Amino acid sequence: MAQVDIGDGRQLEVVEGGDAAGLPVIVHHGTPGAAVLHPEWEAIAGVEGLRLVTYSRPGYGLSTRDPGRVVADAARDTAALADALGFDRFLSFGFSGGGPHVLACAALLPDRVVAVASLASVAPYDAPGLDFLDGMGEGNVEEFGRVRDGGEEAIRPFAEEEAAAMRDATQQDLVDVMAGVLSDADADELRGPIGATLLRHFRHGLSVSVEGWVDDDLELVRPWGFDPGDTRVPVLLWQGRHDAMVPFGHGEWLAARIPGVDARLSEDDGHLSLLTRRAPEVLRWLRERWDARW
Repeated sequence: MAQVDIGDGRQLEVVEGGDAAGLPVIVHHGTPGAAVLHPEWEAIAGVEGLRLVTYSRPGYGLSTRDPGRVVADAARDTAALADALGFDRFLSFGFSGGGPHVLACAALLPDRVVAVASLASVAPYDAPGLDFLDGMGEGNVEEFGRVRDGGEEAIRPFAEEEAAAMRDATQQDLVDVMAGVLSDADADELRGPIGATLLRHFRHGLSVSVEGWVDDDLELVRPWGFDPGDTRVPVLLWQGRHDAMVPFGHGEWLAARIPGVDARLSEDDGHLSLLTRRAPEVLRWLRERWDARW
């Protein structure tokens, strides 16, 4: 893990894996979370010749907080990180809470982003024709309801309580803590290797404070600062029908608005299976988009 100065007095913590000499892929983590890579992704990236670079969003882990940030700011931070690491062009993927952030990069950095994959991303809170909370598990309904009705003052105690439970949790405890947002399929996935990775992901992200989680939630109910319909780079969008964290309707809404999107609206997946069963295809798709351009 390294600290990278992004040039405005802030630092982002960064972790790398896969092929150190490979094509750069910047990874946007979920909410809450941090710069942690799943070992299976690293193994696949090594085979595909991809260099995975993930960073903790502002306020998570050791990354400097950026109060008042909006989703579009992720493009600014990603570009600064790419500059610091010497990447002229790069690929990117984001999952869950990282989905909107990778879509920001696709829309706002068309001269640098070659292609992106967005897995289980929420749609904008004010998306016309979409009930944001419809179909979400009770845990997420409570969380976003607090943000909507009470802002930071209401969501901070919730995040603190949940963070305390996660910091000392075993993998089975994590299944219990997250029960309110897990379908049966995702509960089974969480008991496997991805559960161990997510436990590290949560623990590190919340090891210093809950500022990143609070700011993620606040920005997801604000205007994003860009229109997904303005995207002009290749986008792979994947959403599972059996997802109680991000309902299927969010994927349908995004798929209908992103130009030229390769939308995989799966009847067989939940939330977490996109990070396990679909990872080889996602990373291969990114590699193919780069090879098709050069």
